[in-house]
Amino acid sequence: MVNIINNAAKTKIIAFISIFTALYAVLRLIPTVPMIGASGAAFSLSDIIAPIYGIILGPYIGSLSIMLGTFLAMALGKPVVFMFLDFLPATIGALALGLLIKRKWVPVIALNIALLAAFLIHPLTSIFIDVPIGSTTVSFPFAWLHIVTLVLLISPLGRKAAQWVKTNNTTKIATGIAIMVFVGTMMQHLMGNLLFETIMAQPLGSIPVEAYPGIWTFIFPVYPVERLALVALAVVVGAPLLRVLKKSFLPTEQ
Repeated sequence: MVNIINNAAKTKIIAFISIFTALYAVLRLIPTVPMIGASGAAFSLSDIIAPIYGIILGPYIGSLSIMLGTFLAMALGKPVVFMFLDFLPATIGALALGLLIKRKWVPVIALNIALLAAFLIHPLTSIFIDVPIGSTTVSFPFAWLHIVTLVLLISPLGRKAAQWVKTNNTTKIATGIAIMVFVGTMMQHLMGNLLFETIMAQPLGSIPVEAYPGIWTFIFPVYPVERLALVALAVVVGAPLLRVLKKSFLPTEQ
């Protein structure tokens, strides 16, 4: 009897991985906006759904589905940007949110700190961006929103978000998803930045080192809008999807 149950569970897991891998691959083939600095590359619809994978499927099945879906999309013609490491940003986001759903906050906080530290000490990172305001220039930290993310993650809201996602309250579900996806997409952004400034400069050499300060200056006012738009779209897609699938994937808490 135990073997039958185990086999049924394994079959269910394989089915989930297959379905969500295929879905991710298809969405990854649909471009949205161009990727600044990477000629011919673009963000995809999969960037909206990737954080939801961690919430619905958990840290391991969600991450594996994204990895397999990324390589399947490459096989179907999606251009390779980061030397076949293209799966890392979305995988990091899904892994983090999957761990948060399981109430494993410490590993997520540690991972966020590690990514932020790695980005800040990277030689091609612009720590401060000079922004002209009237007749003067003010220096703002490029990673200000990432610092906000880390504070949010450490705060009680970071823990309550996972609890709210598991309730039957529509408002709490949407709020919980918004907070969690915000954390996930910002960690995804950090990983993407590290790949962008490491691989595109060396070993590919497709972006001159001296071009990075200008790129970061251009991206500075854009990335908060981009990330918040992804959060909003993820809530629109994720809230109803989660309500439909919750009984199969997540326990309910009042």
